[in-house]
Amino acid sequence: MPLASLKNSVIGIDAIYYLERLLLPSKEPLLSAIGGSPLALGATIARELEDLKSAGIKPHFVFNGLDYGAKEDIFTKSIIASEANAGAFKIYEEDRATEAITIFKKSGIPDAASLADFLKKVLYNCQIEFTVAPFSALAQLAYYDKDSRQFIDAIYGPSEAFLYGVDKVITELEIKYVSLEISEGGIAKKHTKFVLEESRFSWIDRRICIEDLGHIPVQTFIDACLIAGSRLLSRFPPLPALHTKRYTFQDVVNLITNTGRSVASVCAQYQDDPLMKELDYLDSYKKAAVDVKHHVIITTDGNVETLDAKHAPSDVHDCIGQRLPEELDMYLSRGLIRSRVLTWLTTGKILIPAPWEGGNSIEFQNLMKVQLDSWRRQALCLLADSVHRYYQRKEVTTKVWFDSQYEGKFNIKDLLPSPRDKLHSWCVREDLILERQLRLGATEPETFPGSLYKSVRYLKDSSFASRTISVKRTGEDPLQSTVEITANVIWRFLQLRGYVDENHQLTTWGSILYETFSALGPERDLEEAAFLAIELLRLNLLNPHTMFLEYSGAPSRGTETDRRNCMLVSRVASLGKLRHQPVGYTGPLSRHLLAYQSMTSAVHASLRDLIEMSLATMFLDGMVDREREDWMDLSLGLPFYNANSCALGIATKTYLDELCTMDDPTSIEVRDTMKGKCQIWLKFSDFTGSLDDAFKLWDSVYKGVTFAKGMVNDQNVWKEVDVWLSQRR
Repeated sequence: MPLASLKNSVIGIDAIYYLERLLLPSKEPLLSAIGGSPLALGATIARELEDLKSAGIKPHFVFNGLDYGAKEDIFTKSIIASEANAGAFKIYEEDRATEAITIFKKSGIPDAASLADFLKKVLYNCQIEFTVAPFSALAQLAYYDKDSRQFIDAIYGPSEAFLYGVDKVITELEIKYVSLEISEGGIAKKHTKFVLEESRFSWIDRRICIEDLGHIPVQTFIDACLIAGSRLLSRFPPLPALHTKRYTFQDVVNLITNTGRSVASVCAQYQDDPLMKELDYLDSYKKAAVDVKHHVIITTDGNVETLDAKHAPSDVHDCIGQRLPEELDMYLSRGLIRSRVLTWLTTGKILIPAPWEGGNSIEFQNLMKVQLDSWRRQALCLLADSVHRYYQRKEVTTKVWFDSQYEGKFNIKDLLPSPRDKLHSWCVREDLILERQLRLGATEPETFPGSLYKSVRYLKDSSFASRTISVKRTGEDPLQSTVEITANVIWRFLQLRGYVDENHQLTTWGSILYETFSALGPERDLEEAAFLAIELLRLNLLNPHTMFLEYSGAPSRGTETDRRNCMLVSRVASLGKLRHQPVGYTGPLSRHLLAYQSMTSAVHASLRDLIEMSLATMFLDGMVDREREDWMDLSLGLPFYNANSCALGIATKTYLDELCTMDDPTSIEVRDTMKGKCQIWLKFSDFTGSLDDAFKLWDSVYKGVTFAKGMVNDQNVWKEVDVWLSQRR
């Protein structure tokens, strides 16, 4: 039908389905080779949303919340994807770039779910409303669709929405564009223009489907949808063996209608199938059926309700998932916090899949299995200590992709007391923060929110640090402004990470961090990279050691010392961000630096977990005013929202590596010539500006390293590398 017929309509959109459909034609081919967030996808989405607005269509996106339904084997899926990526790298190394790009694009990396937070940021910037459901986005959309107040006029999503009683679903949006050539300053440039008249959408009517299937009962239709394979229930195991060719949905319906018209009868007939026993399929089906009928949604008033609660069984939580306080569901729904730590708590499982490049190094496996374990436990403990006592006695199991026998079991009660009580002394008011800003000469108080640099800089003054010790008293107003909330969250986070002590004074590592930041100034992207560098130094992972022997893309030119030096500088640079146009990356690749990016992004994600749990506990403890609308302002105002790719590291490595092929790599002429060549290789980037960022980041980290003295290994190596780099920048 014509897209124009949806004018003045509100369309509820399943966010992950939207991303899946968009990634098919629009995935950046080399995204899985460099990591991080897409470079071009954000602009593509923003353009499409603007075109929908111009057509009079108002979109409202809904995201999945906590884990629910059939548990996907994420280990097998991630291993298959990483192996496909590895295969692409091998072909790339054989100078078969075109073939490699095709495989990179088909690797399944990244999947749509991993880009959910990226999409939330795009939607926020485009002023598009979204909701994160307690569990299923489709159940939430069904609630919006069926409510008498008619919050939405139609649903764009998969046909699985029929399970929740939706009558019609839009499954395709075909937004059409025409190419135009416009002269700009005498130069012909290509542009695209949205054509509403040619844009269409496709939809499915559940009633027509039921009629076409022989006027089957609605319950039979729902059962067929379930056992055909869905988010709630894996496919009925014997199905593939029953049909020599690819089976149809009609075949699934026939299986039910010819076998007693119930799934129980079907399961009884195939009860001897080994997979049926292994999966306990009938029990799984019963849970899925309860899930459909009594799913949990959040109302527009902020209440969390179970559908048809009067008839819901007492153990409904076993079918859907453990419930958290409604307050947490509300924070999740607004995008204030993510579902990762919450899912760990409700499921009692921490599952660590294979990274994009494979994760074969001992150092990376030790990081995920051992070094970050205490960080994950601390985040869980902070959350559990602020909710029902049931969760404070929860047993949690950690599983990793590379060791099927490993089960890192622990009980949260053994981690208590959490550091939560020690953090209560952070209730610093905005007037004190602004007073400190004015003393330091700041003219724009609004630049504070989220600044790691300023948070550390303020505490450098021990007398000011002493004045920040302040406990919220009974009857005292809660914290309200974005400035004071983000400042207190970051100070709490710094104490959790050992940069600040219980007296709010900088520790030795806090002083090292201050020295590191002092070479940067308040540059948000670089200060996050510098902080990450210090964390990697503490983990003994920021060094020139060869950690990924079997991976290609390490420095390969010049002497052994040249290669060592290039390795260290490019690893520091990989923490930063390449200045790049909003188009897909084209340029050199390095599996070696992608492996290092896997390390840094894992540390990055764990740091974000601690920040979000610090924020959540402040809300749960009543320290923050809950009557507000700036949820995403708070979330985006805090550090470590999205991880960077390794593209800046690749650019820096390419430049330094290629210099080693020249007779005099230190001459100004040679350096300028090489920068020009690299600009051609990375044609959509600002290569010189990006290289300046990399070297500025190096100066910052090097200053911290020299200040740290014996607390950081290889001091002589760092000094030698700095001298070497000074002649090549």
